Amino acid sequence: MTKQLVMGNEAIAFGAIRAGVRMVAGYPGTPSTEVLETVAKNNPGNIHVEWSINEKAAMEVGAGAAYAGKRTLVTMKQVGLNVASDPLMSLNYVGVKGGMVILVADDPGPISSQTEQDTRHYAKFAKMMVFDPSSPAEAYEMIQDAFEYSEKYGKPVFMRPTTRICHGYQTIELPEIPGGKPEDMPEKKSDGFVKDSEKWVIFPRLSYKNHILLEKMLVDIAEDFGDYRFNEVTGTGKKGIITGGVSYEYVKEVLGDRDDVKVFKVATANPFPEKPALEFLKGLDSVLAVEELDPVLEREITYVCGKHGIAVEVFGKLTGSMVNAGENSADKVAESIAEFLGEDNSVQMRSGIKKEVCGGGEAAELRETAKMPEIPSRPPVLCPGCPHRGAFYAVKLAMKGKKTRYCGDIGCYTLGNAMPLDMVDTCLCMGAGLTMAQGLYHAEPDARCFGFIGDSTFFASGMTGVVNAVYNQADITVVLLDNSTTAMTGHQPHPGTGKTMMGDVVNCVDPEMILRGMGVKTVVTADPLDMRNSVEIVKKVAEEKGVKAIIFKSPCIAVSKPSKPEIIDSAKCINCKKCIKELGCPAIVLREGKAYIEKSLCFGCSVCESVCPVGAISKSGGEAK
Repeated sequence: MTKQLVMGNEAIAFGAIRAGVRMVAGYPGTPSTEVLETVAKNNPGNIHVEWSINEKAAMEVGAGAAYAGKRTLVTMKQVGLNVASDPLMSLNYVGVKGGMVILVADDPGPISSQTEQDTRHYAKFAKMMVFDPSSPAEAYEMIQDAFEYSEKYGKPVFMRPTTRICHGYQTIELPEIPGGKPEDMPEKKSDGFVKDSEKWVIFPRLSYKNHILLEKMLVDIAEDFGDYRFNEVTGTGKKGIITGGVSYEYVKEVLGDRDDVKVFKVATANPFPEKPALEFLKGLDSVLAVEELDPVLEREITYVCGKHGIAVEVFGKLTGSMVNAGENSADKVAESIAEFLGEDNSVQMRSGIKKEVCGGGEAAELRETAKMPEIPSRPPVLCPGCPHRGAFYAVKLAMKGKKTRYCGDIGCYTLGNAMPLDMVDTCLCMGAGLTMAQGLYHAEPDARCFGFIGDSTFFASGMTGVVNAVYNQADITVVLLDNSTTAMTGHQPHPGTGKTMMGDVVNCVDPEMILRGMGVKTVVTADPLDMRNSVEIVKKVAEEKGVKAIIFKSPCIAVSKPSKPEIIDSAKCINCKKCIKELGCPAIVLREGKAYIEKSLCFGCSVCESVCPVGAISKSGGEAK
């Protein structure tokens, strides 16, 4: 064993490999992505690892393997669980044979998501076990436990790390080879898939029977969780704190080594472990619930108090004692704990104020650490040289003066909403750009409606929208922004790249052929960096009736070799600032009142050349002074 500094997601992956996982399927999404990537990188050679086309597909692929007795891990972020919820709800009724862990990474903040939804609600809704790690080291151990519990009860289980667990680092003890060797992980004996329609085929009669059994099982699991090693009660006193996940670490940091406050760390939020909860409540007069995101533990401990007639006052998000949105932090938790305890010490500790004691009395000196300056706001923008900027600008020029609606999607193309492009009127969820454009067209037939979507998202959830448009005779223009990767989540491969997660070269799935196969008669491919030609294509295609598509094809600048940077000839520049006002490219800045291109940022996409009215921008022009 060696001590290694690892990211939380890496720890989870290593734990899954050590547990003998044989199938890992998922869809990339921050903050979960690195789990699957780490398994792939450290694959001992006996694990099937795949990026599925979406979370629903991943869930179903994983279920098939679990039915055959293989230990299976399915990965996604919290909004991805919405996509996978259809098979999920039935899956827990049916059950599994091999251990199946569904890792759903929640994103408080949110830092890179549409919502702050709390997966613990899904666990309650689907009647599933959920494991909530409080540190990377705990996550490494806990996922191995999760597989054991899954097989013990024949049910899939959730593991719900949040952003700071996923992306936090900790030094933990790992084997010499973190993933392991195949011989280190002998596979549990299984007779594979055994045909049994009474078990695996979900009929209403079977669902009813299984629902009754599941409700009884949840009572047994809750009792079992009462003795689970990571559900802990520590400290003494009349005031208590119930917490879990990364919030437990914040509570520990604030309280330090004091033990006059009782702390209940809940590692399994569903079914709620009532046995340690009752132990925790003994002798208390008040409880503060510290958790992310929703008041799940707060409601559970309130229910236990009511059920057993325990007169304890509960504080938390529902009482305004904790913030009800966004991430927790040690500072926020310190303020809430200080108010709850009626003390200032916690706040002083977190502010860096320390009272020194020397001789027989208090020293007069109070040391206050300088507060960190507030971090400036940095709204996300398209990268310099991003081909999406050219595509958006071409559509904008082509549709100038016309009543037009632009429906965006989730991914880098969402950033087309930023000024000065201002080219995203709606953004709801993955694939919705195409279907919302249809709704706007049917509501406003006189408007030109565009639906933007990326190549990876097209495969994930865009194809059904195209079929719907063709079938229901919508008049929309599909704009497929094909940059040959899944860019925003870290450049993962997809069916259009001709490469799998494990590096196998496979046949590319051609979006143009798919579009034509679904009944789209006009499909035109354009280079978004050729502005003049792109504008003409958009004008021509948009005039046609029905569903038509433009594929703007140009690789992401992060995966393609940069071209020679552009240069602004200061002698020709008339200081109109059109290149800045029209494009909003981060590489174009003002220097001494004139436009200047920062060489270290420019990738030479040349879109700015087409914007300059006096031809002052080129790859060979005079250097700006």
